[in-house]
Amino acid sequence: MSVLRPFKATDMFKFNNINLDIWTETYGIGFYLSYLARWPDLCCVQAAPSGRLMGYVLGKAEGAGPEWHGHVTAITVAPEYRRLSLAHKMMTLLEMVSERIYQGFFVDLYVRCANIVAIEMYEKMGYSVYRRVREYYGTLGVGKGGKDEEDAFDMRKPLPRDTARRSVRANGRDIVVPATDVS
Repeated sequence: MSVLRPFKATDMFKFNNINLDIWTETYGIGFYLSYLARWPDLCCVQAAPSGRLMGYVLGKAEGAGPEWHGHVTAITVAPEYRRLSLAHKMMTLLEMVSERIYQGFFVDLYVRCANIVAIEMYEKMGYSVYRRVREYYGTLGVGKGGKDEEDAFDMRKPLPRDTARRSVRANGRDIVVPATDVS
């Protein structure tokens, strides 16, 4: 049993068990505080009954017009709590807030192209690749298949407001853009 609750500033002193993971992007304290101040309803943690943090999600609302959307800046679950559907619960909450409160057209996120487990999880949750962003996470050289493994997939899930489904495309893996084309 766990509790999904709002992320508090004091949680930053308790999430080392989550952040010490090769797939987790970490940020400075000011970054986390800016999200908590501006988009508190898009930031939550999953906590065990003991109070130990199991995972968290940080999100924001951004864009304009039909590009207005919820964005998943970070979602991560501590290794010992994976495969319990915690990420799915946190994503569902972020999607609901993006739809009902912010009235977004879609939710998007960036994921390393090499993170196959996460990509498959997002696809099961209804996300699809919108485009590949070259060197989004920097450059570490060429990986398998001649592609830079530090590229990211921009994955999107349309929300009910996107009736024309402009936020998705069938050939997203074939669309490659430089990191300078995304904010």
